[in-house]
Amino acid sequence: MDVRSTAKTVRVTPRKARLALDMIRGKSVEEALAILQFTPNNAAHEVYKVVKSAAANATHNYQLNADALYVKQCYADEGIVMKRFMPRAKGNAAQIQKRTSHITVVVSDER
Repeated sequence: MDVRSTAKTVRVTPRKARLALDMIRGKSVEEALAILQFTPNNAAHEVYKVVKSAAANATHNYQLNADALYVKQCYADEGIVMKRFMPRAKGNAAQIQKRTSHITVVVSDER
Protein backbone atom coordinates (compact mmCIF):
# COMPACT_ATOMS: atom_id res chain seq x y z
CA MET A 1 0.00 0.00 0.00
CA ASP A 2 1.24 3.49 -0.89
CA VAL A 3 0.97 6.31 1.63
CA ARG A 4 1.58 9.91 0.62
CA SER A 5 2.57 13.02 2.55
CA THR A 6 2.90 16.53 1.15
CA ALA A 7 4.32 19.82 2.41
CA LYS A 8 3.01 22.79 0.47
CA THR A 9 4.60 26.22 -0.06
CA VAL A 10 7.90 25.37 1.60
CA ARG A 11 10.41 28.24 1.36
CA VAL A 12 13.01 26.17 -0.46
CA THR A 13 13.59 26.29 -4.18
CA PRO A 14 12.49 23.12 -5.98
CA ARG A 15 15.96 22.65 -7.45
CA LYS A 16 17.56 22.50 -3.99
CA ALA A 17 14.80 20.25 -2.67
CA ARG A 18 15.36 17.81 -5.55
CA LEU A 19 19.02 17.46 -4.53
CA ALA A 20 17.93 16.20 -1.11
CA LEU A 21 15.20 13.99 -2.59
CA ASP A 22 17.62 12.30 -5.00
CA MET A 23 19.68 11.05 -2.05
CA ILE A 24 16.77 9.12 -0.46
CA ARG A 25 14.80 7.78 -3.41
CA GLY A 26 14.42 3.97 -3.12
CA LYS A 27 15.96 3.73 0.34
CA SER A 28 14.30 2.43 3.51
CA VAL A 29 12.63 5.05 5.69
CA GLU A 30 15.12 4.54 8.53
CA GLU A 31 18.09 4.98 6.19
CA ALA A 32 16.48 7.99 4.49
CA LEU A 33 15.88 9.72 7.84
CA ALA A 34 19.49 9.07 8.89
CA ILE A 35 20.83 10.52 5.63
CA LEU A 36 18.63 13.61 5.86
CA GLN A 37 19.38 14.20 9.53
CA PHE A 38 23.09 14.63 8.84
CA THR A 39 22.84 16.50 5.54
CA PRO A 40 23.74 20.14 6.20
CA ASN A 41 21.21 22.12 4.21
CA ASN A 42 17.77 23.62 4.77
CA ALA A 43 16.07 21.51 2.09
CA ALA A 44 17.13 18.29 3.82
CA HIS A 45 15.49 19.47 7.04
CA GLU A 46 12.18 20.10 5.25
CA VAL A 47 12.33 16.77 3.41
CA TYR A 48 13.11 15.03 6.73
CA LYS A 49 9.84 16.33 8.17
CA VAL A 50 7.83 15.13 5.15
CA VAL A 51 9.38 11.62 5.22
CA LYS A 52 8.73 11.35 8.95
CA SER A 53 5.12 12.43 8.42
CA ALA A 54 4.60 9.89 5.63
CA ALA A 55 5.97 7.10 7.83
CA ALA A 56 3.75 8.19 10.72
CA ASN A 57 0.70 8.25 8.42
CA ALA A 58 1.49 4.74 7.23
CA THR A 59 1.89 3.27 10.72
CA HIS A 60 -0.94 5.13 12.41
CA ASN A 61 -3.63 5.32 9.72
CA TYR A 62 -2.97 2.09 7.82
CA GLN A 63 -1.23 -0.09 10.47
CA LEU A 64 1.74 -0.83 8.20
CA ASN A 65 4.97 -2.23 9.61
CA ALA A 66 7.41 0.65 10.17
CA ASP A 67 10.45 -1.58 9.55
CA ALA A 68 9.24 -2.59 6.07
CA LEU A 69 8.61 0.93 4.76
CA TYR A 70 10.72 2.42 1.99
CA VAL A 71 10.60 5.62 -0.06
CA LYS A 72 8.83 4.62 -3.25
CA GLN A 73 8.48 8.07 -4.83
CA CYS A 74 9.57 11.57 -3.91
CA TYR A 75 9.41 14.76 -5.91
CA ALA A 76 9.35 18.54 -5.55
CA ASP A 77 7.05 20.64 -7.70
CA GLU A 78 7.21 24.39 -8.04
CA GLY A 79 4.93 26.33 -5.70
CA ILE A 80 4.04 30.00 -5.73
CA VAL A 81 6.73 32.57 -6.52
CA MET A 82 6.83 35.64 -4.27
CA LYS A 83 7.97 38.67 -6.22
CA ARG A 84 10.02 41.35 -4.49
CA PHE A 85 11.88 44.38 -5.83
CA MET A 86 15.35 45.66 -5.01
CA PRO A 87 16.59 49.15 -5.81
CA ARG A 88 19.37 49.36 -8.38
CA ALA A 89 21.48 52.10 -9.92
CA LYS A 90 20.05 55.20 -11.63
CA GLY A 91 16.56 54.81 -10.16
CA ASN A 92 15.94 51.35 -11.60
CA ALA A 93 14.55 48.33 -9.78
CA ALA A 94 15.35 44.64 -10.18
CA GLN A 95 12.86 41.88 -9.52
CA ILE A 96 13.76 39.22 -6.94
CA GLN A 97 11.89 35.92 -7.18
CA LYS A 98 11.53 34.01 -3.92
CA ARG A 99 10.58 30.52 -5.04
CA THR A 100 8.66 27.94 -3.02
CA SER A 101 8.08 24.23 -3.56
CA HIS A 102 5.54 21.51 -2.88
CA ILE A 103 7.42 18.45 -1.54
CA THR A 104 5.70 15.06 -1.87
CA VAL A 105 6.95 11.73 -0.50
CA VAL A 106 5.28 8.36 -1.11
CA VAL A 107 6.22 5.43 1.13
CA SER A 108 5.24 1.82 0.60
CA ASP A 109 5.72 -1.55 2.24
CA GLU A 110 5.70 -3.59 -0.99
CA ARG A 111 8.81 -3.74 -3.12
